[in-house]
Amino acid sequence: MFYDIDEKKKYLKENLSPKRYQHSLNVAAECRKIAEKYGDDSDKAYFAGLLHDVCKELPGAEQKKLVLKSGFTVCREELETRSLWHAIAGAYFVKTFFGVEDIDIINSIRFHTVGRAGMSKIEEIVYLADLVSADRTYKEVDKMRKFVYSDLNTAMLEALRFSIKDVIKKNGMLPVCTVEGYNFYTRLVE
Repeated sequence: MFYDIDEKKKYLKENLSPKRYQHSLNVAAECRKIAEKYGDDSDKAYFAGLLHDVCKELPGAEQKKLVLKSGFTVCREELETRSLWHAIAGAYFVKTFFGVEDIDIINSIRFHTVGRAGMSKIEEIVYLADLVSADRTYKEVDKMRKFVYSDLNTAMLEALRFSIKDVIKKNGMLPVCTVEGYNFYTRLVE
């Protein structure tokens, strides 16, 4: 791959907590496995997974500043939900500071928390790998892992259902792209 993995790992190790760094490595490894299963570019998937949380531990004010500078379309619900800022900020960060131009990598970081309709396979892989990486221990993770390694479209629908239920349970707001993603995958699967 044309991006320096060792350099990016060094950056992440210096800028993330040990737990978040390990999560990033786990997601990258899961991305590689999923990409290999579905015949996609495993190096590209690994790289995107490695960087998906690059801005996760920046202070909120810095994240929001990057979100507002990004020029990305960001809905009101995303702007009002601090836990979603790191994905938008991260996409802008890798584009601006790391020089990443690959739209699949940028979008996979941008949408790894919220999903959307019409995701590329790399975007789907990063979204799902983040949900089922080795460090995940939530109640339904084994069930979700089975979906991921059975059918990508079904896995995306189940993952979006799971995420939507979780957001509702926490009285959070659903971004428009998440609802559109749910509708998109519902049409594909059912």
